[in-house]
Amino acid sequence: MGKRGEEEEGVGFSYDVFIIRGEDTGNNFVGHLRKELGRKGINTFSDESDMRTEEGLSPAVCEAIEESNIFIVVFSENYASSKWCLEELVKIIERTHTISKQVVYPVFYHVDPSDIRKLRNSFGKHMRAHENEIENEIGKESGKESLRMQAWRSALSEAVNLPGMHVTTGYVPQ
Repeated sequence: MGKRGEEEEGVGFSYDVFIIRGEDTGNNFVGHLRKELGRKGINTFSDESDMRTEEGLSPAVCEAIEESNIFIVVFSENYASSKWCLEELVKIIERTHTISKQVVYPVFYHVDPSDIRKLRNSFGKHMRAHENEIENEIGKESGKESLRMQAWRSALSEAVNLPGMHVTTGYVPQ
């Protein structure tokens, strides 16, 4: 595989796979996944914490999203704690609406997909924390949900309902 020459509507893919993940999967599950994909000649991109900015997604991450063919979204217990993961997911979902050749494949790493669907347990806790933080920043606008929260919820809802893989065994970080 490697660099792609395939095009759809003039779009060439530089990366076969873009891996989006929370900090709690960094060097274990995702590290092994990247290594195995690399052995198969599959060119991957995974953002690192030094690529994240206070202003949002870095230009390098935005470019990699545009130039990736497949997105593996590794949902883990602390995934929703990261605003960057949520912003990346929104950008990815929006991108797949315009480029039909791009595919999103969710991996539920030691999390129940229904917890994401219903925003329960850690997903609910993290989303409520973001909502409170946003409300404190912009003030409560007569109970209206912020556009940012709506986008995050919508992207989570769409991604969690795609066919994917549920990983319940294997390496668990200590």
